Amino acid sequence: MRVIVIGDTHMPKKAETLPIPLLSELERADLIIHTGDWSSLEVYEELSRFAEVKGVRGNIDQVEIVESFPEKLLLNIKGFHIGVFHGDGTKGTTEKRALEAFESEQVDVVLFGHSHIPYLRYHQKTLLINPGSPTDKRRVPVNSFVVLTIKETIDPSFKFFHS
Repeated sequence: MRVIVIGDTHMPKKAETLPIPLLSELERADLIIHTGDWSSLEVYEELSRFAEVKGVRGNIDQVEIVESFPEKLLLNIKGFHIGVFHGDGTKGTTEKRALEAFESEQVDVVLFGHSHIPYLRYHQKTLLINPGSPTDKRRVPVNSFVVLTIKETIDPSFKFFHS
């Protein structure tokens, strides 16, 4: 299964269209996961043209997104438990808040956003991934998203590009 993970699109403020490197990967997606801060429902509608879309709301999303998506999401994909959480809050780091959101569940992977900084590391046996942003790179030199290939294992691959 090929899962495209994106977050912090902030559209249309940061971009009017999805970038070409992302569009080419979306063509081959089985599932798309958004980690929040879509900004508008149009992002969901555009992504839905490619594959099924799952996601969570972020801290700057319009009311239509807030009403349509949960604060956190737990998915079971090919036997792997994947938590999705935006990561905003006031206590601790974004990574710590994302981990704490799923401390009462057993998860294999936690996908989160908010910081716009690509991130990949294990915390004990839980893989933490922040895809960065395909449209608003902020403090890093490139835009990014993640392709998760899920078979017997989860194989994350960052896609970095200049917009």
